[in-house]
Amino acid sequence: MWVGSLSLDVLLGDVHSLKEKRSVVRPLVSELQRRYGVSAAEAGHLDLHRRALVGVAVVGADAKHCIEVLDACERLVASRPDVELLSAHRQLHTEEDE
Repeated sequence: MWVGSLSLDVLLGDVHSLKEKRSVVRPLVSELQRRYGVSAAEAGHLDLHRRALVGVAVVGADAKHCIEVLDACERLVASRPDVELLSAHRQLHTEEDE
C-alpha cells in the first residue's frame, strides 16, 4: 500500500475577502475530489484572502498509481485561470517506511 500527498500553494486572482476566497477554493477542492477520488482540503493560509494551501492525499496499491493521480491533480490546479500555482510538494510513503 502506498500513500501519496501533495501540498499546493496557490495565489488567488481578484479576491478581496475571505468570503470570495471560499468561492474559489471550495469548488477547486470539490472538483479534485470528484474527478480523481482523492481526499482534498484547504489546509493552510486560512487567514490570508489571496493565498491558499490545498492538501491532496491518495492511497493506492503501487507508487505509479499514486504519482499519476497526484500529477493529474497538480495539472488541474495549474490549468485553472483563477489561481496561480506557486509551488507543489509531493511525498510518497509505504508501509515499509515505518
